[in-house]
Amino acid sequence: MIRTIAALMTCLLLAACGEQVTPNTKSRILLLGDSMMAANAPTNNTVANGIEAALGEEVIDRSVIGARYFYSLPLSGAAGLKLDAQYRPGPWDWVVLNGGGNDLLFGCACTFCDGVLNRLVSPDGRKGAIPALMARLRASGARVVYVGYLRNPGTLTPVKACGPAGNELDRRLAKMATLNSGVDFLPMSGVVPNGDWSYHQIDRIHPSVKGSTAIAARIVAHIKSKPRR
Repeated sequence: MIRTIAALMTCLLLAACGEQVTPNTKSRILLLGDSMMAANAPTNNTVANGIEAALGEEVIDRSVIGARYFYSLPLSGAAGLKLDAQYRPGPWDWVVLNGGGNDLLFGCACTFCDGVLNRLVSPDGRKGAIPALMARLRASGARVVYVGYLRNPGTLTPVKACGPAGNELDRRLAKMATLNSGVDFLPMSGVVPNGDWSYHQIDRIHPSVKGSTAIAARIVAHIKSKPRR
C-alpha cells in the first residue's frame, strides 16, 4: 500500500512539472501559470498550443493547474504548484505568464483581500511576490508578458465574488508594468462579450477551447507587435 501511494504521488508530481527544459532546448518562448494557461491540455488546446500554432514555433509550457505564489508544501511546490518554481533558465526571448487568482480564491475567498493583494503586488506596483519574480525574469534578459484573467461579464459564476479583487489586481499589475522596462501587462478583461458563455468550460471558471484560443491570439498579437531580438 505504501509503495502504491508513493508511486501515485510520484506520478502526480511528474504530471505537475510541466514540460522539461533541457540543454538542447531551442524554443525562445517560456510559458508559466495556473489553470487559465493549462486548461484543455488533454485535447492539446492550451494557450501554449494556440501560440505554437499561430507562430509556427515551439513554446515550452510549464503551467500547472492550481499554481499559486504562496504555497507551502515543498515537493509539489517544487514541481510547479508554487508558481515561481516553474521557471527554468533557457534561451528565452519571451516569458509569458499569469497568476495570483488562486492566491485570492484560496487565500481570502476573494473577499477582504487587501492583505493577499499586498503580498502579491503593492498598490504602487513596486513590492510583492509578483514584482520580485518580474525582476528575476528580466535579469535573464527575456521580455515578460504578464497576462490578466479572462472575465465572464453578464453571467453567473462560482467566482463572481472575485471580480473586484481581480480588477484591483489588474490595476496593480498595469502599474507594475509601467515601472519596469521589458515587462508588459496584457489584460484579458475585454475578451469575452457580455453574456457569452462560450469562452468558458461548463464550470464557468476555466477557459473553453474557444477561450484558450482567444487568450493565445491576444498574446501572439502582442509578441508580433514587438521587434524580434
